Amino acid sequence: MKPAEISGIGEFSGQEVTLKGWVYNMRSSGKLLFLQMRDGTGIIQCIIEKAVVGDEQFELASGLTQESSLAVTGMVKEDSRAPGGYEMGVSSFEIYQIAEPYPITPKDHGSTFLMDNRHLWLRSRRQNAILKAWSVSSGISSITGDSSSATRLSSRRTPVKGRPLSSRRSTSAIRHTSRRADSSTTKRPRQLSARSTPSARPSGRRSRRRGAT
Repeated sequence: MKPAEISGIGEFSGQEVTLKGWVYNMRSSGKLLFLQMRDGTGIIQCIIEKAVVGDEQFELASGLTQESSLAVTGMVKEDSRAPGGYEMGVSSFEIYQIAEPYPITPKDHGSTFLMDNRHLWLRSRRQNAILKAWSVSSGISSITGDSSSATRLSSRRTPVKGRPLSSRRSTSAIRHTSRRADSSTTKRPRQLSARSTPSARPSGRRSRRRGAT
């Protein structure tokens, strides 16, 4: 079976191909499952019919959760109502892993919750589009080379938990300043001046005594 990517699925219109990816969303309507699948290059709608895959497979597909990984095989057909203009009629599928309940749902979430789950929030359409635009506008391709463009991959800079770069720089500057301060305040051995050095001549009292005798 021909492996394919969602971004170039239009080239396989009318052909049977295999797609591998993750469940983006899914809804049911009686004996039909409308599965939205993503593979990193795009999203496509896959139609799973109970009459085609059988009762057992249909029941298994009904248990799929968001971000579950799987491979689907079926016929690609053009449909203007489907996301991306194409959809797949699934003839068979293979589940690799059932994901745990995904914390980010279509309902509204607070900013604190979304930032705590930022690594998952980046998978949403809006955040993904923002990062793609940022990657192009910031000239990341000039840093990473042209290989990412050839493979249709894009660079990502996800948040790193810990001190920001600015604080690390300020900390290093503080350390450097403190080292200079420590070196300037280090106690040096006291140098005796000429006045403070003991005189080699005898005291006046001893001289007078010698003169008297």
